[in-house]
Amino acid sequence: MKTEEINPTFQELTPENIVSHIEELTPDEKKEVLASLRVCPSDKISPPQKAWEQLGTEAILGTMGNFSLIIGKAKSRKSFFINIAVSTVVSNDEMLGQFKGALPNDQRRVLYFDTEQAKYHVQLALKRICEQININEPQELEVYGLRSQKPSERLALIEYAIYNTPNLGFVVIDGIKDLINSINDEAEATMVASKLLKWTEEKNIHIVTVLHQNKSDNNARGHVGTELINKAETVLSVTKSDQDEEISIVEAQQCRNKEPKSFAFEINENGLPVIVKNYETKISTRKVSRNQILDWTLEYQIKLLREVYSNGESFTYGNLVPQIKLAFKNQYLGEQIGDNKIKEFVTYCKNEKLIIQLKEKGPYTLGHLEGLSK
Repeated sequence: MKTEEINPTFQELTPENIVSHIEELTPDEKKEVLASLRVCPSDKISPPQKAWEQLGTEAILGTMGNFSLIIGKAKSRKSFFINIAVSTVVSNDEMLGQFKGALPNDQRRVLYFDTEQAKYHVQLALKRICEQININEPQELEVYGLRSQKPSERLALIEYAIYNTPNLGFVVIDGIKDLINSINDEAEATMVASKLLKWTEEKNIHIVTVLHQNKSDNNARGHVGTELINKAETVLSVTKSDQDEEISIVEAQQCRNKEPKSFAFEINENGLPVIVKNYETKISTRKVSRNQILDWTLEYQIKLLREVYSNGESFTYGNLVPQIKLAFKNQYLGEQIGDNKIKEFVTYCKNEKLIIQLKEKGPYTLGHLEGLSK
């Protein structure tokens, strides 16, 4: 019995139709279906292939045959993070020094569905991807704006495209809630999650879905959010930094593979997402009370000093102060530090031999930090 003989066509698929169709099978046909779904310890089942990964961490962000979920509040720049994901898999190479595409050679085609934005803004997102990968018109990428369609029509069109696009490997659905009528309808939530599981397994593709978080908390919205989180391979959140609204932070909420390291990105002058450097330092120092630089661990104090002295071998006190202010702002996600705190910090560093002043009113040089912190 062929697969298509037990599955309705995409126009007919609903939870009720699937159940009724299985119920109509003969006992022998049901037995055959079950046999095809059985998993045995002696089966030789290969691990899923990677779709894209985070460099330097061995963390897999998505595998073929699974789907992932991106959550975040409105205007947290979820769509810019999607730009990073699509750019990575389309290029199938290193991106922003942080990510790498790994789609199989025979599954390089990428579909990107936007359900919320008008065509003009969908095209802006496409142009950002083209600029990010330096290709005017990527042949392996197809982008669609589905805002004008009804939920059931969006669902049908996406399903049709998935089953009728040769060499498909990666799909983005930016606005998964727009495929159903209500985010709190349990039957619809189950249906759309089942669709994602079915599409990814039958076509051996990876799908990235996007969903808003509640305004009042950090939970994904509605029953559909709960259902998708339970079924997703990876759940990543995108949030604006409390210290600098120009910076968005991406953190793992749930992973079946090794958890990726948190990172941050911002939008450069060309309107493209770029990785924020020294994020490990920044995420640690932002947990310290504002301006309490003396409460930092020695490791982060030394990192701040190394950044200061990357701009020169020695400074007068008048030049040292603005250098420390700038380094503090960079490492503390945009926070400011007052002159009195800097004076206390300089005195502390002199006492600890972290910086050296050979004579009164002389220049300050970096101390011997070897063995203290790398």
